[in-house]
Formats: sequence, structure tokens, C-alpha cells
Amino acid sequence: SFYEYGVGLHELEFDRIKSGEVKLKDKIPFLKRFANKTAKQVTKDYIAYPLLAGPFAPKVIAGNALANLGRNLWASTIIFCGHFTEDAQTFRAEDCETESRGQWYYRQLLGSSNFTGGKWLHIMSGHLSYQIEHHMFPDIPAHRYPEIAPKVQALCEEYGIPYNTGSFGKQYKTVLQRVGRYSLPPETSVLSAFIPKSLKTAFGA
Repeated sequence: SFYEYGVGLHELEFDRIKSGEVKLKDKIPFLKRFANKTAKQVTKDYIAYPLLAGPFAPKVIAGNALANLGRNLWASTIIFCGHFTEDAQTFRAEDCETESRGQWYYRQLLGSSNFTGGKWLHIMSGHLSYQIEHHMFPDIPAHRYPEIAPKVQALCEEYGIPYNTGSFGKQYKTVLQRVGRYSLPPETSVLSAFIPKSLKTAFGA
């Protein structure tokens, strides 16, 4: 629901702060920029524009809140389907240090996912339904990805490389399963004993 702020805070690098690799005080300049940008956006959406609407201010506030919520839910769904499906692979930083140009393309193929659907679904997703092609050719206009995709898929089939694609619903289902599975404690955890087996099964745990 607050995806825009989550994306903004991604650069805070919570994991590196937790491990002590980065100190929180080093991130103060970033936090100041984040707070300043957020304050401007919140002021515009929920104070300035509503005031301009006079007696219709409550409707403007409600409309902006619904618009932001819809945008966050849609954007997160599209981006998750491109990166967190069941078959999308992850890599460590050290895996990429000495990779060749060919290995870079190979990693883009393995680490991203597409989803299929009608013309308007692709348009409404900004053609990020072709996330594989977006990762491989980020400088090409997104509306050209549908032309490239069959050629990329044909090369994958020729060389036996997985081409991770499926219907929008299927891909998002695997995202929810993957997130759900990693949200549960590991089997060795004492808490795991209190989680219903049906819930573990639902998330593929």
C-alpha cells in the first residue's frame, strides 16, 4: 500500500546497517533528501490541492489517497511479477564481479520474469510485462519489447536456456507463494510448530 515509500527507502540498505557494514549516521544525508521529497508530495496531495478545492477538499483528499493506493498496488504487482516469481533466480554481488558480457546477459535472463496477456495489459504495465527484454536491453523503448521477445525466446529454446514466462495470474500466484514461504519461520524455529500445516502448504513451505 505504501510501495512508493518502500522503493524510496530501498537505498537506506537496512541489511548493511544491521550487519554494521554501514553506519546509520552515514545515511543521514539520504534520509534528509527522502524526508524533504516525501513532505513535498504529501503537502501537494493532502494539503495544497485540497485547499484549492475549497468545500470539495474531502473529496480531493479521498481521490488522491485512492489514486496513490491504486498506483502503489499496481506498480508493486507488476514489478514483483518481473523479479520475484518462483523461477526467478537471485545472485550474490561476488557472482557478478568477473562476469563477461555474455554472462551478464545470461544473468539477466535467469533473474527476471515475463508475463503474458492482452494488448491493454501490456500497455497498462508500461510493457514491463517483458521484464526479461527490459533487463537485457534497458535503453530500447519499452513499446519495442514485443518485437524482440520472440527472438529472445527462440534463442533460449535453441540453447536450452529457461525463458521464465506465464500468464499474469500464474506469475503473480508464484510471487505470493514465494513471499509467503520466506515470511514463515524456518522448520527449525520453535514458532514453526504453531503454524498450521495448511498455511505452510498454501505457500509451498
